[in-house]
Amino acid sequence: MEKKTDSSPLRNVQLDGLAVLKILKHCKESMPSLVTGQLLGLDIGQTLEVTDCFPFPTRTEDDEGNEADGANYQLEMMRCLREINVDNNTVGWYQSTQLGSFQTVELIETFVNYQESIKRCICIICDPQRSSGGGLAVKAIKLKDSFISAYKGDGILTTEKVKAGNITWKEIFEEIPVNLQNSALAAAMLAEIEPPSVIKQIDVDKLNLSVLPTLERNLEFVTDCLDDAVMEQQKVSYYHRNVARQQQQQAQWLQKRRQENAQRRANGEEALPEEDLQQFKPIPEPNQLDNFLITNQIYTYCEQLSSYSMQSLQKLQLMEALQQSHL
Repeated sequence: MEKKTDSSPLRNVQLDGLAVLKILKHCKESMPSLVTGQLLGLDIGQTLEVTDCFPFPTRTEDDEGNEADGANYQLEMMRCLREINVDNNTVGWYQSTQLGSFQTVELIETFVNYQESIKRCICIICDPQRSSGGGLAVKAIKLKDSFISAYKGDGILTTEKVKAGNITWKEIFEEIPVNLQNSALAAAMLAEIEPPSVIKQIDVDKLNLSVLPTLERNLEFVTDCLDDAVMEQQKVSYYHRNVARQQQQQAQWLQKRRQENAQRRANGEEALPEEDLQQFKPIPEPNQLDNFLITNQIYTYCEQLSSYSMQSLQKLQLMEALQQSHL
């Protein structure tokens, strides 16, 4: 089974309804703090089944660096779940986010640490603020194999690595389709307790024509990301200017050394070496990972802006049609 799991690509993530409710409850109750938790389930063929989960304890400033307690807590929780015959195989973790701001270096490092023991782990991203509007803002992501190969080792993306691996800013994360599934007993119970169809306040709020606060927040986040992108471009420009200045200085020093060696040879003296590694040390290249993550984040915010704007335009067109029909 292991051989099949390693060879077949992951195509689908199947989320149990109970696990989704636990994730939403934990993320919503902890707002505005960001929280994480463990995902449990089974890895079968091209489908990763998430059947259960449990939250990680929230760390405070006094608990920083005390990782032993967190590891013991996970082991104890998995032992307790095993005793009551619940799936206790780790398949990844979940974490909350605010308006899609999850693409960080810490997320990538967590992925790399998980994949040392779990080859096909995933991360469930839950946005409780967007989910409160009536939709389910949950996505499953994983790192692409090409990016992992380039990132492993020193954890720095240089220009050479990017060119060798043909990596772009879109080659970091891969979103896996998510399917929700309930057991037959849960589906039967939901059918029995389904209330009569009545208009609720959340249905009325969907017709509100005012600009959503999330739209304004997204615009603010995009502006901040654009400022960060400009700073990253300035770092790259500064690096290239320093490299060009160093090459010019090295050429001048080499020309001077050759003239000096020609004079020494004319005087019958031994020539000096024309390579001084201590004088011209290579300038460290800025990490391209930050630039890629910022670009990914801007793309996510733009997608959300497009979705929110489309909803607002559709409501405006609907109200305009109703007014023209004198309803």
